[in-house]
Amino acid sequence: MQAAISRADFGKTRDGLPVSIYTLTNKNRLAAKITNYGGTLVSLQAPGRDGTMADIVLGFDSLEGYLANPGPFFGALIGRYGNRIGNARFTLDGVEYKLSKNDGANSLHGGAEGFNKRVWTPRELPDGGLELTYHSKDGEEGYPGNLTVTVVYHLTDANELRLDYSATTDKPTVLNLTNHSYFNLKGAGEGDILGHQVTLNADAFTPVDAGLIPTGELRSVVDTPFNFRQSTAIGARIDQPGEQLKIAGGYDHNWILNRPRAGLILAARVTEPGSGRTLEVHTTEPGIQFYTGNFLDGKIRGKGGKVYPRRGGFCLETQHFPDSPNHRTFPSTELRPGQQFHSTTVFRMLTE
Repeated sequence: MQAAISRADFGKTRDGLPVSIYTLTNKNRLAAKITNYGGTLVSLQAPGRDGTMADIVLGFDSLEGYLANPGPFFGALIGRYGNRIGNARFTLDGVEYKLSKNDGANSLHGGAEGFNKRVWTPRELPDGGLELTYHSKDGEEGYPGNLTVTVVYHLTDANELRLDYSATTDKPTVLNLTNHSYFNLKGAGEGDILGHQVTLNADAFTPVDAGLIPTGELRSVVDTPFNFRQSTAIGARIDQPGEQLKIAGGYDHNWILNRPRAGLILAARVTEPGSGRTLEVHTTEPGIQFYTGNFLDGKIRGKGGKVYPRRGGFCLETQHFPDSPNHRTFPSTELRPGQQFHSTTVFRMLTE
């Protein structure tokens, strides 16, 4: 059976630009809703072990919610550079580029007007997928090069939401694209995520300084609260004493994925014991940012008027490492004219 796609109006931006929302549906009744405002994943339905469906991503019922609450980046596509760049600057080919500062002295998730606040050009695909394209101009948020980014979403009959990213540039630049969905496998707004069981396919992580910028060290997870090589509850060690947990108020770090080969690998697996809902994340990227919603404060009301409390959702942002342009030992995020960037991430929904 071919996946189905449908479109509806989702409102207008402050500048009066019309925005649409698209529903992708597979043969198993799973549905994903995506808006071309920020390429945002608004809703993702998943079954529990008893067949009960729940929307497992945090977000809002209308465009107005996203316009009024951009800070959490709920469900958004992130660029040009996902995560942080220290001191909002980097040097490429001997030229220093100064970026938009929107996180203290640092640049976070592409700057003040990142890809999450852009209206992307949509195209419904014959196979039921959704293609979104954005042209980022040379100098936007301080980044060099006219950049064309395309992200294609498919919801497969294997209950996988697949995101295929591609990009080209006309000047040397840096690029780190990701999706910033917050998941709660009990259902969005159904309390905290501390009982979720997490496995991360990583033997090391990148410690951060007080500004959440990597120090450059690649630290083993052995004998630390960052060891998720075996399934462990999020809340089991999240409040243990220690500098790294204290800095971030919990987990907000990049794990270095164990990569025996190129292509898609299993990066993370999360299970919610009560419902049996399980999420697997497969990616071609070298890292994954595991974030536990430490900055949510219970003041935001999301879909259905439900409150999103602190640690009410977790993020698994497949990515290159934070601040890579300033760390020559990290995998390169440079993209040059004539090259084509490709990246794939798959969110697979299961039950157990």
